[in-house]
Amino acid sequence: MKKALIFWGGWDGHEPEQVAEVFRGMLAEAGIKVDVTNSQDCLDDAEKVAHYDLIVPVWTMGIIEKERVKAVTNAVANGTGIAGCHGGMCDAFRDSVDWQFMTGGNWVAHPGNDGTPYRVNITGGDNPLVAGIKDFDVISEQYYLHVDPANTVLATTNFPVAPGPHAVNGTAAVPVVWTKMWGKGRVYYNSLGHHADIFDAYEPRELMKRGLLWAVRD
Repeated sequence: MKKALIFWGGWDGHEPEQVAEVFRGMLAEAGIKVDVTNSQDCLDDAEKVAHYDLIVPVWTMGIIEKERVKAVTNAVANGTGIAGCHGGMCDAFRDSVDWQFMTGGNWVAHPGNDGTPYRVNITGGDNPLVAGIKDFDVISEQYYLHVDPANTVLATTNFPVAPGPHAVNGTAAVPVVWTKMWGKGRVYYNSLGHHADIFDAYEPRELMKRGLLWAVRD
């Protein structure tokens, strides 16, 4: 049986416990054994971390020790998958460039804040992670991210929607969903997920479910 680790915490505004439960349910429905914890202590045993088939961080604006980052990056490099959403993965640890290098990007702004209406454009063609999913609209935070040019981008959103000093640069398509490899491990990210209830809608939920399952060690 495949095994996944979900660790949650950080800023409560992102509803980390609720999001972790949504993800636990998705994985359990697929027959994956899931360990869930609200502590980073689970990363202290690097050998145990490496035996998971998937790691799902749900931790925003936190601090992490370098040895814990190393445990995760080494595990992923050797085949453990990693998948996450919104600030829970790509605004998890602003002071760790190693974490950002592995995950493929980091949040820098959300012009308009929560409650911003915007469109998610599916760009991945017939990639099975997005196949059959049409462009869709959401009302949430629209994440502007600095991203790895090596990412495989599967969905984007166009800025600007909300006004600001960034708007004078014209239209920019910023990734919403991407994949990449880190050594032997699969990396999946989805910038949706400010609150857990966004996964009540079909498209965000289906994208996230496919991404979680794709990232599991092959």
